[in-house]
Amino acid sequence: MAETAAILHADLDAFYASVEQLLDPSLRGKPIAVGGGVVLAASYEAKAFGVRGGMPGRMARELCPQLQFVGGHYKEYQRLGDQSIEVIRDFTPLIERISIDEAFADVSGSIHLFGKPSSMGEIIRRRVRDEVGLPISIGVARTKHLAKIGSQVAKPDGMVVVEPDTELEFLHDLPVGLMWGVGPVTKQRLAEMGIHTIGELAETPGRSLQRLLGRAVGGKLGALAWNRDPREIETHHRAKSVSAQSAMGRKPATEDVIGPTLRHLADRVATRMRAKNRAGRTVTVRVRFTDLRAVTRSITLPAAISATVILAEVAKDLVYTALADHPQEDEISLLAIAVSHLEDDAVLQLELPFELDHEERRPGTHKGAARWVLDRSVDQVRDKFGRESVGYGSVELGERRSIPDEFRELAERPV
Repeated sequence: MAETAAILHADLDAFYASVEQLLDPSLRGKPIAVGGGVVLAASYEAKAFGVRGGMPGRMARELCPQLQFVGGHYKEYQRLGDQSIEVIRDFTPLIERISIDEAFADVSGSIHLFGKPSSMGEIIRRRVRDEVGLPISIGVARTKHLAKIGSQVAKPDGMVVVEPDTELEFLHDLPVGLMWGVGPVTKQRLAEMGIHTIGELAETPGRSLQRLLGRAVGGKLGALAWNRDPREIETHHRAKSVSAQSAMGRKPATEDVIGPTLRHLADRVATRMRAKNRAGRTVTVRVRFTDLRAVTRSITLPAAISATVILAEVAKDLVYTALADHPQEDEISLLAIAVSHLEDDAVLQLELPFELDHEERRPGTHKGAARWVLDRSVDQVRDKFGRESVGYGSVELGERRSIPDEFRELAERPV
């Protein structure tokens, strides 16, 4: 952990929407959203009406009738995101890129060359604006957690420097929702305990937090509330999970909706894993109901999988488990699949003694291996003739409203 405020967190503002406004100046100053059936990203003008990423397009239009939807220019996102990060690289090689539009940088070793970290931050912001054409916000602090919060406070298009002697004064008045790892569910749980600010969280006994959130999460948030964050910049990073989701508006929770949607999502996720020679052991599904409440279910398998049909079947079991726990819910608005605990996809060994109920789901059996071989054949055809050239009939014949792979891969892009 740096002893001075020399960690930068740079975050391009409303990145995807800003790129679209850069490419088409007629969109500047207007509420726009990237996507269609689901909002992939929204401009600040749209966010002012409550439009948010992941929101169904129908709901977004109700909130903002003048909202304009635009298609995504994924190659431009890649190019402009890379170009922005290269500006930071002119100041330090110690960069941890955590997505296509944000990165941490340790500039402590560059102070003797370029001056104060705050000066470097201002130069980076100016150069990204002038050379790339995009707004970027920067937080400067002693820790990664505080630098990231600083960049959020600085938005849009600003910079916040948190000096070591002002850390807790700055941190404790802020809403707890700005903390890394506090999502809507955790935020609601904390609010039920009367915890709304980071300072209130800091003053909450550790045992109370652990009882409410679990030992790991409660302990982590308690430490971060006092800016105890020993994490250093990691210049090499691999994705820890692969996921895809499909927003479907308002659909009945029936097999003819759930089955094809999960097969479509499993196809997306498994294809991406196989392309990187990866497989995963933990499968998680997310089911969102029409009132926007969501539940998740997960299972950790004894063997890592990357076969499309196996993943779809495991995910289907999890979804129906979630629905069985909520029998009053007969409609859903979103389904998602994520695979984590990734590992390198080793050569299959036949007949491994794994205790799964279905032989065809065991990657080491002849049936399980056959599914994997079939998927590899499909991958080869798609690589040569394009993704739409071949696929599962039940998936390809129906129109799905999932987040495009190109967008999700950019949003989660490890380097």
